[in-house]
Amino acid sequence: MIVRFWGTRGSLPTPGSATQRYGGNTSCVEVRSGEPGAMVVLDAGTGICAFGAQMSSSVSRIDILLSHLHMDHIIGLGFFAGLFRPGLEVHIWGPGSTVLPLRARLTRYLSPPLFPVRLRDLPCRLAVHDVPLGTFELPGLQVTAALVCHPGPTVGYRLDDGHSTLVYLSDHEPALGARRFPDLPRWTSGFDLAAKADALIHDAQYSDAEYEHHLGWGHSSIGQAVAFAVHAGVGQLVGFHHDPWHDDDTLDALYSEYADPRLRVTPAREGAVLAWSVNEAAARRDR
Repeated sequence: MIVRFWGTRGSLPTPGSATQRYGGNTSCVEVRSGEPGAMVVLDAGTGICAFGAQMSSSVSRIDILLSHLHMDHIIGLGFFAGLFRPGLEVHIWGPGSTVLPLRARLTRYLSPPLFPVRLRDLPCRLAVHDVPLGTFELPGLQVTAALVCHPGPTVGYRLDDGHSTLVYLSDHEPALGARRFPDLPRWTSGFDLAAKADALIHDAQYSDAEYEHHLGWGHSSIGQAVAFAVHAGVGQLVGFHHDPWHDDDTLDALYSEYADPRLRVTPAREGAVLAWSVNEAAARRDR
């Protein structure tokens, strides 16, 4: 499994020199398994535009897994080059709502006056799926989706290629309402998805002090993300969904405080490739 970050920012794109090292594009992560011609993309923030611009012509199928439909996670969708490639098989997965399926919700965005091109007019071979809660198969990957704690219908994803496991919890507030955190696994949002994953990409928008002023907003502090990762027994934590007001120097300072001997902790960077050894993954599966 090869994982590359194309967008790491949360809430609002923040291009500029102050965010050059960690990136200013909103959420988008590329995942490649060993399946020829198939790729998975986690969320369609502004980072999906750069991903689409470099996508190989040998790719025949793209699966876009949307965590939810807040604007920072779908703002790049209409500008994704793959949607305009005739014959390319594109599958979009994500949560519907109690009143509308995913296709109807996306149609409201990809249509005038918000966007000039209608979803129905795209030349790719498009299929839109209400993501099933549970486990389903994609080419080269087994995917498990579950609802997590964030305003509006929001899912997290666990991806397994038979050798290693990646978990994506981009927008997540597992500490909400907890008298103590982390609580027992059955009371902790996202725990079953994350348990013993080789790598966890997890919401870490705030400092611990900032979180106190954002209770219920659906995001975690860096300290909470570390505590959650240790609680779930993951191998590597990648802090994600960086606050738009945190420049590179701020992120450097914040993450310098959160070294933990029980796991590797790194902030997500645009362009970075996430890697772990097959031996590490095998050892974790045997525990």
